[in-house]
Amino acid sequence: MAGEKSIPHSIATLDKVRGVALVRDIVGWGNTHMNSNPHQRFAHSLARAALCAGALCLSAANAQARPHDQEDLRSYMHGIEAVKGADGRFLIFISSSGIPPKGEDENGNWPHDIYLSKWGINDTRISPPTLFIQKPEAQEPVSVAQTTDGNVMLSFEDGWNTTNEVNQRYGVYDAKLRPIAPYPRDVATGGHSGHVAAAGKHFVVLYSEDWVNGGGVDDLGTGNGVYAKVFDSHGHLLSTSDVAPQRREWWPMIAGSSNRALLVWQQFVPDQTSANLKITVLDPETGKLSAHKILRSGLNYYTYKAKYIPLIDRFLVTGTTVNGKGFAYLINNDGKVSATLECMPATVRGADIVASENIAYTPSQDNRLLHLELTPSSIKLKAVQRSPLTWSYIGSLGLMRNPSSIHWISLTKNGVEETDFDLRNAVQPDRSDLCR
Repeated sequence: MAGEKSIPHSIATLDKVRGVALVRDIVGWGNTHMNSNPHQRFAHSLARAALCAGALCLSAANAQARPHDQEDLRSYMHGIEAVKGADGRFLIFISSSGIPPKGEDENGNWPHDIYLSKWGINDTRISPPTLFIQKPEAQEPVSVAQTTDGNVMLSFEDGWNTTNEVNQRYGVYDAKLRPIAPYPRDVATGGHSGHVAAAGKHFVVLYSEDWVNGGGVDDLGTGNGVYAKVFDSHGHLLSTSDVAPQRREWWPMIAGSSNRALLVWQQFVPDQTSANLKITVLDPETGKLSAHKILRSGLNYYTYKAKYIPLIDRFLVTGTTVNGKGFAYLINNDGKVSATLECMPATVRGADIVASENIAYTPSQDNRLLHLELTPSSIKLKAVQRSPLTWSYIGSLGLMRNPSSIHWISLTKNGVEETDFDLRNAVQPDRSDLCR
């Protein structure tokens, strides 16, 4: 683990936008650093394909649409997740290309390191970030999970010191971030696009391997398989599952309950500009997978997310179709669909889902926050509210301050932006929100 280096606070202003407090970074976080010998990003076609599908090359009806020739904002920051620390404050991990973010270098390479910030319910904003992992090449996007004993796993794609273009790597620490099985450790040589979740006392890392040229977004290609590895809470490998081996299926997302992990990924469909969204449920004790299911066809590539909702013991999956319509599903621990919301406002790639009791909150592409009311057998778009943040595809994170307030942190090319949502200011959805 890299020694933690304190970074000075940025200059910030506090605005009031539609009754919502907004803290906006002006000059990033402080002094920059540079990686030596930056590594060429893995499979440029992979990065550009993910970029186009994620936000820059969507349909004109999509609020996140951008021209093809605009820069990839992920080159500045990409990935933000959090877990609880030993003192009760949130530990927030961010992949960023320097402080402030500098973007790609003169050779087009990404030099991301992993930074740590903290936040508690009485804090106005996150703490000044410190370097947590610093190596040459890019370590991104960071994904984080925490087992029931408090241990924390970070996993991410890593271009440093590999025989392949990238490896999927991990490190395990306790709730005080003391090393248990510290980075760098390999999930898979040549692995990429991975995410981690905790299922009780197990960590599950879901990742892809390889790349197939042609097809997909702008004919740039697809991943070639989805795989899962189960670790104990100290980082020891327990089992490996070939979820969708050597197939044109990739970009895996994952969520964990107390004893299961929901695995979600996209499937290439020949001669189509959209994908299939697929799911299965993994039992980490046995390695057994439920039957694969195509949850949704006509998927807008890369635009989906999964979250476990403890109160109702269901997994929530949200996403957006190629036609710019959002959707939501509830999945039980056996992998069966228990509720469906066929149409709602389009969701945002890379955005968090926050659960409080039976309500889930997630950003929409028209710069609002959606309130989804959930029961084990129903999903309802209960309310919406405007956001002072302009959501993007490079990552955002919501943290509950109290039952009526969420603190939201959004990544931008200039650093982080933060706001508090007063959930009491939400309004009822209109007919178009309900697709009527």
